[in-house]
Amino acid sequence: MSLDVSLIRRIADKVGTPFWLYDASVLRQRISDILFMTDSPHVQPRFAMKSCPITKVLKEMKGSNVWIDAVSGNEALRALRAGYAAGNNPPLVCFTADVFRDNALDVVMENNLLPNIGSPGMIRQLAAAGYSGPVSIRVNPGFGHGHVNTCDTGGPSSKHGVWHSDLMTVKSVAESAGMQVVMLHAHIGSGPQYQELHDNLTRLAIEFRDLVKQFPALTAVSLGGGIPHNYRQRESQIPVEPLHELFISCQQRISAAAHRELRLEIEPGRYYVAPSCTLITRVHDLKQTQTNEKGRGATFAMVDAGFVDLVRPAMYGSYHQIEVLGKEKSNDEPEQIVVAGPLCESGDVFTRGGADEELQPRLLPRPEPGDFLALRDAGAYGYAMSSNYNSIGRAPQVWLEADGSLEIISRRETIEDLLRIEGSERI
Repeated sequence: MSLDVSLIRRIADKVGTPFWLYDASVLRQRISDILFMTDSPHVQPRFAMKSCPITKVLKEMKGSNVWIDAVSGNEALRALRAGYAAGNNPPLVCFTADVFRDNALDVVMENNLLPNIGSPGMIRQLAAAGYSGPVSIRVNPGFGHGHVNTCDTGGPSSKHGVWHSDLMTVKSVAESAGMQVVMLHAHIGSGPQYQELHDNLTRLAIEFRDLVKQFPALTAVSLGGGIPHNYRQRESQIPVEPLHELFISCQQRISAAAHRELRLEIEPGRYYVAPSCTLITRVHDLKQTQTNEKGRGATFAMVDAGFVDLVRPAMYGSYHQIEVLGKEKSNDEPEQIVVAGPLCESGDVFTRGGADEELQPRLLPRPEPGDFLALRDAGAYGYAMSSNYNSIGRAPQVWLEADGSLEIISRRETIEDLLRIEGSERI
Protein backbone atom coordinates (compact mmCIF):
# COMPACT_ATOMS: atom_id res chain seq x y z
CA MET A 1 0.00 0.00 0.00
CA SER A 2 1.15 3.55 -0.68
CA LEU A 3 0.72 5.87 2.29
CA ASP A 4 -0.73 9.32 1.88
CA VAL A 5 0.81 11.82 4.29
CA SER A 6 -2.52 13.54 4.89
CA LEU A 7 -4.06 10.20 5.96
CA ILE A 8 -1.16 9.48 8.28
CA ARG A 9 -1.36 12.95 9.79
CA ARG A 10 -5.10 12.54 10.35
CA ILE A 11 -4.54 9.27 12.21
CA ALA A 12 -1.63 10.72 14.20
CA ASP A 13 -3.77 13.68 15.25
CA LYS A 14 -6.27 11.18 16.69
CA VAL A 15 -4.03 8.50 18.28
CA GLY A 16 -0.54 10.03 18.42
CA THR A 17 2.65 8.31 17.32
CA PRO A 18 3.89 5.67 17.02
CA PHE A 19 1.01 3.55 15.78
CA TRP A 20 0.44 0.40 13.76
CA LEU A 21 -1.54 0.64 10.51
CA TYR A 22 -3.12 -2.50 9.03
CA ASP A 23 -4.24 -2.59 5.40
CA ALA A 24 -7.22 -4.96 5.20
CA SER A 25 -6.82 -5.38 1.43
CA VAL A 26 -3.25 -6.62 1.73
CA LEU A 27 -4.17 -9.09 4.46
CA ARG A 28 -7.08 -10.44 2.43
CA GLN A 29 -4.87 -10.86 -0.62
CA ARG A 30 -2.39 -12.93 1.38
CA ILE A 31 -5.23 -15.05 2.77
CA SER A 32 -6.42 -15.52 -0.81
CA ASP A 33 -2.92 -16.66 -1.81
CA ILE A 34 -2.96 -19.34 0.91
CA LEU A 35 -6.48 -20.44 -0.04
CA PHE A 36 -5.26 -20.90 -3.61
CA MET A 37 -2.24 -22.92 -2.45
CA THR A 38 -4.52 -25.21 -0.43
CA ASP A 39 -7.39 -25.44 -2.91
CA SER A 40 -8.04 -29.16 -2.52
CA PRO A 41 -10.64 -31.09 -0.46
CA HIS A 42 -7.92 -32.67 1.68
CA VAL A 43 -5.54 -29.73 2.21
CA GLN A 44 -6.28 -27.40 5.13
CA PRO A 45 -4.59 -24.10 6.04
CA ARG A 46 -4.03 -22.90 9.58
CA PHE A 47 -2.79 -19.56 10.88
CA ALA A 48 0.13 -19.51 13.30
CA MET A 49 -1.54 -16.85 15.40
CA LYS A 50 1.59 -16.10 17.46
CA SER A 51 2.64 -13.88 14.54
CA CYS A 52 -0.33 -11.51 14.95
CA PRO A 53 -3.01 -12.46 17.50
CA ILE A 54 -5.23 -9.36 17.33
CA THR A 55 -8.92 -10.32 17.28
CA LYS A 56 -9.63 -8.43 14.06
CA VAL A 57 -7.11 -10.60 12.21
CA LEU A 58 -8.42 -13.79 13.83
CA LYS A 59 -11.93 -13.00 12.63
CA GLU A 60 -10.63 -12.49 9.08
CA MET A 61 -9.05 -15.95 9.30
CA LYS A 62 -12.21 -17.55 10.66
CA GLY A 63 -14.29 -15.99 7.89
CA SER A 64 -12.00 -17.68 5.35
CA ASN A 65 -12.10 -21.11 7.08
CA VAL A 66 -8.46 -20.84 8.10
CA TRP A 67 -7.91 -22.94 11.25
CA ILE A 68 -5.70 -21.86 14.14
CA ASP A 69 -2.40 -23.00 15.61
CA ALA A 70 -2.09 -21.64 19.16
CA VAL A 71 1.06 -21.91 21.25
CA SER A 72 -0.20 -20.85 24.69
CA GLY A 73 -3.31 -21.27 26.74
CA ASN A 74 -4.20 -17.62 26.32
CA GLU A 75 -3.70 -17.77 22.56
CA ALA A 76 -6.17 -20.64 22.43
CA LEU A 77 -8.64 -18.65 24.55
CA ARG A 78 -8.21 -15.64 22.24
CA ALA A 79 -9.08 -17.83 19.26
CA LEU A 80 -12.15 -19.22 21.04
CA ARG A 81 -13.31 -15.71 21.98
CA ALA A 82 -12.85 -14.65 18.35
CA GLY A 83 -15.47 -17.25 17.44
CA TYR A 84 -13.61 -20.49 16.80
CA ALA A 85 -15.33 -23.61 18.09
CA ALA A 86 -13.76 -25.79 20.76
CA GLY A 87 -13.30 -29.54 20.28
CA ASN A 88 -10.98 -31.78 18.33
CA ASN A 89 -13.29 -33.16 15.64
CA PRO A 90 -12.49 -31.18 13.62
CA PRO A 91 -9.58 -29.55 15.49
CA LEU A 92 -10.21 -25.94 14.49
CA VAL A 93 -7.81 -24.83 17.25
CA CYS A 94 -4.70 -26.93 17.73
CA PHE A 95 -2.43 -26.32 20.72
CA THR A 96 1.29 -26.65 19.91
CA ALA A 97 4.00 -26.38 22.55
CA ASP A 98 7.09 -27.99 24.04
CA VAL A 99 5.97 -27.19 27.62
CA PHE A 100 2.59 -26.74 29.30
CA ARG A 101 2.85 -23.30 30.91
CA ASP A 102 0.40 -21.33 33.06
CA ASN A 103 -3.17 -22.28 32.11
CA ALA A 104 -2.29 -24.25 28.97
CA LEU A 105 -3.06 -27.74 30.23
CA ASP A 106 -6.35 -26.60 31.78
CA VAL A 107 -7.37 -24.84 28.55
CA VAL A 108 -6.64 -27.96 26.49
CA MET A 109 -8.60 -30.17 28.89
CA GLU A 110 -11.56 -27.85 29.42
CA ASN A 111 -12.01 -27.12 25.71
CA ASN A 112 -11.12 -30.58 24.38
CA LEU A 113 -8.44 -29.13 22.10
CA LEU A 114 -6.02 -31.25 20.11
CA PRO A 115 -2.62 -31.06 21.85
CA ASN A 116 0.41 -31.13 19.54
CA ILE A 117 3.15 -32.63 21.70
CA GLY A 118 6.66 -31.20 21.40
CA SER A 119 8.31 -32.92 24.39
CA PRO A 120 7.80 -36.49 25.69
CA GLY A 121 7.03 -35.25 29.21
CA MET A 122 3.84 -33.63 27.96
CA ILE A 123 2.36 -37.09 27.45
CA ARG A 124 2.98 -37.89 31.10
CA GLN A 125 1.39 -34.60 32.18
CA LEU A 126 -1.69 -35.23 30.05
CA ALA A 127 -2.04 -38.74 31.46
CA ALA A 128 -1.65 -37.47 35.03
CA ALA A 129 -4.45 -34.97 34.36
CA GLY A 130 -6.71 -37.76 33.15
CA TYR A 131 -6.58 -37.02 29.44
CA SER A 132 -7.13 -39.96 27.09
CA GLY A 133 -8.12 -38.24 23.85
CA PRO A 134 -6.35 -37.82 20.52
CA VAL A 135 -2.90 -36.22 20.28
CA SER A 136 -0.60 -34.91 17.61
CA ILE A 137 3.18 -35.31 17.85
CA ARG A 138 5.54 -32.64 16.63
CA VAL A 139 8.61 -34.26 15.09
CA ASN A 140 12.08 -32.74 14.80
CA PRO A 141 13.07 -34.32 11.47
CA GLY A 142 16.73 -33.37 11.84
CA PHE A 143 16.68 -30.66 9.16
CA GLY A 144 15.18 -27.24 8.63
CA HIS A 145 16.05 -23.57 8.76
CA GLY A 146 14.90 -20.16 9.92
CA HIS A 147 15.11 -16.67 8.48
CA VAL A 148 18.08 -16.29 10.88
CA ASN A 149 20.07 -18.97 12.75
CA THR A 150 18.45 -18.16 16.09
CA CYS A 151 15.06 -19.10 14.55
CA ASP A 152 16.17 -22.57 13.46
CA THR A 153 13.16 -24.86 13.84
CA GLY A 154 14.61 -28.21 12.78
CA GLY A 155 17.91 -29.99 13.41
CA PRO A 156 20.17 -30.72 16.38
CA SER A 157 20.22 -27.10 17.56
CA SER A 158 16.44 -26.75 17.63
CA LYS A 159 14.52 -27.15 20.89
CA HIS A 160 11.28 -27.91 19.06
CA GLY A 161 9.65 -31.30 18.75
CA VAL A 162 10.51 -34.92 19.44
CA TRP A 163 13.73 -36.08 17.82
CA HIS A 164 12.80 -38.36 14.92
CA SER A 165 14.53 -41.45 16.30
CA ASP A 166 12.50 -41.13 19.54
CA LEU A 167 9.15 -40.86 17.77
CA MET A 168 8.09 -44.49 18.06
CA THR A 169 8.90 -44.56 21.78
CA VAL A 170 6.74 -41.50 22.36
CA LYS A 171 3.96 -43.10 20.27
CA SER A 172 4.12 -46.21 22.48
CA VAL A 173 3.93 -44.15 25.68
CA ALA A 174 0.93 -42.23 24.33
CA GLU A 175 -0.93 -45.36 23.31
CA SER A 176 -0.22 -47.00 26.66
CA ALA A 177 -1.93 -44.00 28.27
CA GLY A 178 -4.98 -44.43 26.03
CA MET A 179 -4.11 -41.63 23.60
CA GLN A 180 -4.33 -42.13 19.84
CA VAL A 181 -1.85 -40.31 17.61
CA VAL A 182 -4.07 -38.67 14.97
CA MET A 183 -1.61 -36.19 13.50
CA LEU A 184 2.11 -35.90 12.83
CA HIS A 185 3.54 -32.40 12.61
CA ALA A 186 6.84 -30.81 11.69
CA HIS A 187 7.90 -27.25 11.03
CA ILE A 188 11.07 -26.61 9.06
CA GLY A 189 11.08 -22.81 9.27
CA SER A 190 10.68 -19.86 6.93
CA GLY A 191 14.00 -19.35 5.21
CA PRO A 192 14.34 -16.70 2.52
CA GLN A 193 14.81 -18.92 -0.56
CA TYR A 194 11.91 -20.50 -2.39
CA GLN A 195 13.89 -23.46 -3.75
CA GLU A 196 15.13 -24.29 -0.26
CA LEU A 197 11.55 -24.24 0.99
CA HIS A 198 10.36 -26.43 -1.90
CA ASP A 199 13.14 -28.97 -1.40
CA ASN A 200 12.69 -29.17 2.36
CA LEU A 201 8.90 -29.54 2.10
CA THR A 202 9.34 -32.29 -0.47
CA ARG A 203 11.86 -34.05 1.76
CA LEU A 204 9.54 -33.72 4.75
CA ALA A 205 6.62 -35.18 2.80
CA ILE A 206 8.77 -38.17 1.85
CA GLU A 207 9.73 -38.68 5.52
CA PHE A 208 6.07 -38.64 6.50
CA ARG A 209 5.16 -40.99 3.64
CA ASP A 210 7.46 -43.57 5.17
CA LEU A 211 6.03 -43.05 8.69
CA VAL A 212 2.28 -43.05 8.17
CA LYS A 213 2.06 -46.85 7.81
CA GLN A 214 3.08 -47.14 11.47
CA PHE A 215 0.26 -44.86 12.71
CA PRO A 216 -3.08 -46.59 12.06
CA ALA A 217 -5.14 -43.88 13.82
CA LEU A 218 -3.57 -41.05 11.80
CA THR A 219 -5.99 -38.65 10.11
CA ALA A 220 -3.67 -35.75 9.27
CA VAL A 221 -0.10 -34.68 8.62
CA SER A 222 1.08 -31.09 9.05
CA LEU A 223 4.00 -29.64 7.10
CA GLY A 224 4.05 -26.63 9.42
CA GLY A 225 4.56 -23.11 8.14
CA GLY A 226 7.67 -21.80 6.50
CA ILE A 227 6.28 -19.86 3.54
CA PRO A 228 8.70 -16.92 3.36
CA HIS A 229 8.12 -13.23 2.89
CA ASN A 230 10.77 -11.16 1.09
CA TYR A 231 11.46 -8.14 3.30
CA ARG A 232 14.22 -6.65 1.15
CA GLN A 233 12.57 -6.96 -2.26
CA ARG A 234 8.96 -6.37 -1.42
CA GLU A 235 7.75 -6.67 -5.01
CA SER A 236 9.49 -10.01 -5.51
CA GLN A 237 7.57 -12.67 -3.58
CA ILE A 238 7.41 -16.44 -3.91
CA PRO A 239 5.31 -17.97 -6.71
CA VAL A 240 2.06 -19.41 -5.40
CA GLU A 241 1.28 -21.76 -8.31
CA PRO A 242 4.12 -24.26 -7.67
CA LEU A 243 3.17 -24.49 -4.00
CA HIS A 244 -0.41 -25.31 -4.97
CA GLU A 245 0.88 -28.23 -7.02
CA LEU A 246 3.35 -29.25 -4.31
CA PHE A 247 0.78 -29.43 -1.52
CA ILE A 248 -1.65 -31.46 -3.62
CA SER A 249 1.06 -33.91 -4.66
CA CYS A 250 2.29 -34.24 -1.06
CA GLN A 251 -1.23 -35.01 0.16
CA GLN A 252 -1.70 -37.61 -2.56
CA ARG A 253 1.64 -39.31 -1.83
CA ILE A 254 1.02 -39.49 1.90
CA SER A 255 -2.53 -40.74 1.45
CA ALA A 256 -1.39 -43.40 -1.02
CA ALA A 257 1.16 -44.66 1.49
CA ALA A 258 -1.52 -44.82 4.22
CA HIS A 259 -4.10 -46.41 1.87
CA ARG A 260 -6.68 -43.84 2.98
CA GLU A 261 -7.27 -40.12 2.61
CA LEU A 262 -5.21 -38.11 5.08
CA ARG A 263 -5.62 -34.39 5.59
CA LEU A 264 -2.54 -32.33 4.80
CA GLU A 265 -2.17 -29.14 6.84
CA ILE A 266 0.05 -26.09 6.50
CA GLU A 267 0.24 -23.33 9.09
CA PRO A 268 1.97 -20.16 7.91
CA GLY A 269 2.08 -17.11 10.12
CA ARG A 270 4.48 -14.59 8.65
CA TYR A 271 3.24 -14.96 5.08
CA TYR A 272 -0.33 -13.96 5.92
CA VAL A 273 0.40 -10.86 7.92
CA ALA A 274 3.91 -9.47 7.34
CA PRO A 275 3.07 -7.00 4.54
CA SER A 276 -0.32 -6.04 5.93
CA CYS A 277 0.96 -3.76 8.70
CA THR A 278 3.24 -0.72 8.84
CA LEU A 279 4.70 0.88 11.97
CA ILE A 280 4.35 4.65 11.72
CA THR A 281 6.73 6.79 13.76
CA ARG A 282 7.54 10.50 13.91
CA VAL A 283 10.96 12.11 13.63
CA HIS A 284 11.75 14.28 16.67
CA ASP A 285 15.32 15.32 15.95
CA LEU A 286 18.42 14.86 13.81
CA LYS A 287 21.87 14.80 15.37
CA GLN A 288 25.43 13.94 14.44
CA THR A 289 28.38 12.09 15.85
CA GLN A 290 31.86 12.70 14.44
CA THR A 291 34.46 10.26 13.16
CA ASN A 292 37.25 9.47 15.63
CA GLU A 293 39.55 6.61 16.54
CA LYS A 294 36.54 4.41 17.50
CA GLY A 295 34.86 4.63 14.13
CA ARG A 296 32.87 6.66 11.65
CA GLY A 297 30.44 9.33 12.66
CA ALA A 298 26.75 9.05 11.82
CA THR A 299 23.61 11.08 11.28
CA PHE A 300 20.87 9.87 13.64
CA ALA A 301 17.18 10.40 12.95
CA MET A 302 15.65 10.18 16.41
CA VAL A 303 12.12 8.77 16.28
CA ASP A 304 9.49 7.96 18.90
CA ALA A 305 9.20 4.23 18.06
CA GLY A 306 11.67 1.82 19.60
CA PHE A 307 12.26 -1.85 20.19
CA VAL A 308 9.38 -1.81 22.66
CA ASP A 309 7.32 -1.54 19.48
CA LEU A 310 9.29 -3.47 16.85
CA VAL A 311 11.98 -5.65 18.43
CA ARG A 312 13.04 -7.68 15.39
CA PRO A 313 15.88 -5.38 14.22
CA ALA A 314 17.39 -5.24 17.72
CA MET A 315 16.87 -8.96 18.38
CA TYR A 316 17.77 -10.44 15.00
CA GLY A 317 19.25 -7.62 12.94
CA SER A 318 16.12 -8.00 10.81
CA TYR A 319 15.55 -5.72 7.86
CA HIS A 320 12.48 -3.56 7.40
CA GLN A 321 12.18 -1.12 4.53
CA ILE A 322 12.01 2.47 5.83
CA GLU A 323 10.32 5.34 4.00
CA VAL A 324 10.28 9.05 4.75
CA LEU A 325 6.64 9.76 3.93
CA GLY A 326 6.02 12.62 1.55
CA LYS A 327 9.60 12.55 0.28
CA GLU A 328 9.47 9.41 -1.85
CA LYS A 329 9.91 11.51 -5.01
CA SER A 330 12.32 14.03 -3.55
CA ASN A 331 15.00 15.33 -5.90
CA ASP A 332 17.39 15.89 -3.01
CA GLU A 333 20.43 13.63 -2.80
CA PRO A 334 19.68 10.85 -0.30
CA GLU A 335 21.88 10.64 2.78
CA GLN A 336 23.15 7.84 5.00
CA ILE A 337 20.78 7.91 7.98
CA VAL A 338 20.71 5.82 11.16
CA VAL A 339 17.16 5.52 12.51
CA ALA A 340 17.16 5.27 16.32
CA GLY A 341 14.49 5.16 19.00
CA PRO A 342 13.82 6.78 22.39
CA LEU A 343 14.75 3.94 24.74
CA CYS A 344 17.57 4.06 27.25
CA GLU A 345 19.43 1.32 25.35
CA SER A 346 22.24 1.63 22.81
CA GLY A 347 20.67 -1.22 20.84
CA ASP A 348 17.50 0.79 20.19
CA VAL A 349 18.34 1.21 16.51
CA PHE A 350 16.26 0.09 13.53
CA THR A 351 19.16 0.24 11.04
CA ARG A 352 21.49 -2.33 12.52
CA GLY A 353 23.19 -5.28 10.87
CA GLY A 354 22.85 -8.99 11.60
CA ALA A 355 25.56 -11.05 13.26
CA ASP A 356 28.07 -8.21 13.62
CA GLU A 357 25.44 -5.83 15.06
CA GLU A 358 27.10 -2.89 13.32
CA LEU A 359 25.15 0.22 12.42
CA GLN A 360 23.99 0.02 8.83
CA PRO A 361 22.76 3.46 7.80
CA ARG A 362 20.08 3.64 5.10
CA LEU A 363 20.11 5.88 2.06
CA LEU A 364 17.08 8.07 2.75
CA PRO A 365 15.86 11.53 1.87
CA ARG A 366 16.99 13.69 4.77
CA PRO A 367 14.13 13.67 7.29
CA GLU A 368 13.22 16.69 9.37
CA PRO A 369 11.57 16.93 12.78
CA GLY A 370 7.87 16.29 12.34
CA ASP A 371 8.27 13.98 9.35
CA PHE A 372 6.67 10.54 9.49
CA LEU A 373 8.70 7.40 8.86
CA ALA A 374 7.10 4.13 7.80
CA LEU A 375 8.67 0.83 8.84
CA ARG A 376 7.21 -1.62 6.38
CA ASP A 377 6.22 -5.28 6.65
CA ALA A 378 5.81 -5.14 10.42
CA GLY A 379 2.69 -7.29 10.69
CA ALA A 380 4.47 -10.52 11.65
CA TYR A 381 5.93 -10.50 15.16
CA GLY A 382 5.57 -6.73 15.35
CA TYR A 383 2.85 -5.84 17.83
CA ALA A 384 2.84 -9.47 18.97
CA MET A 385 6.38 -9.11 20.40
CA SER A 386 6.04 -5.53 21.64
CA SER A 387 6.62 -4.86 25.34
CA ASN A 388 6.28 -2.37 28.18
CA TYR A 389 10.00 -1.86 28.69
CA ASN A 390 10.71 1.58 30.20
CA SER A 391 7.03 1.47 31.32
CA ILE A 392 5.97 2.53 27.85
CA GLY A 393 2.41 1.65 26.85
CA ARG A 394 2.01 -0.41 23.72
CA ALA A 395 1.10 1.64 20.67
CA PRO A 396 -2.42 1.63 19.21
CA GLN A 397 -3.42 -0.47 16.21
CA VAL A 398 -5.48 1.07 13.42
CA TRP A 399 -7.36 -0.80 10.69
CA LEU A 400 -7.67 0.66 7.18
CA GLU A 401 -10.43 -0.69 4.93
CA ALA A 402 -10.37 -0.64 1.12
CA ASP A 403 -12.95 2.18 1.10
CA GLY A 404 -10.65 4.36 3.22
CA SER A 405 -12.57 3.95 6.48
CA LEU A 406 -10.51 3.65 9.66
CA GLU A 407 -11.03 1.79 12.93
CA ILE A 408 -8.97 1.80 16.11
CA ILE A 409 -8.72 -1.91 16.99
CA SER A 410 -6.58 -1.45 20.11
CA ARG A 411 -5.90 1.78 21.98
CA ARG A 412 -2.63 3.04 23.39
CA GLU A 413 -1.91 1.57 26.83
CA THR A 414 -1.87 3.97 29.76
CA ILE A 415 -0.06 3.96 33.09
CA GLU A 416 -3.31 2.72 34.65
CA ASP A 417 -3.18 -0.32 32.37
CA LEU A 418 0.38 -1.06 33.44
CA LEU A 419 -0.29 -0.66 37.16
CA ARG A 420 -3.57 -2.56 37.19
CA ILE A 421 -1.90 -5.95 37.73
CA GLU A 422 0.26 -4.77 40.65
CA GLY A 423 -0.82 -5.48 44.21
CA SER A 424 0.23 -6.65 47.64
CA GLU A 425 -1.40 -10.02 48.21
CA ARG A 426 0.12 -12.19 50.93
CA ILE A 427 0.54 -15.89 50.20
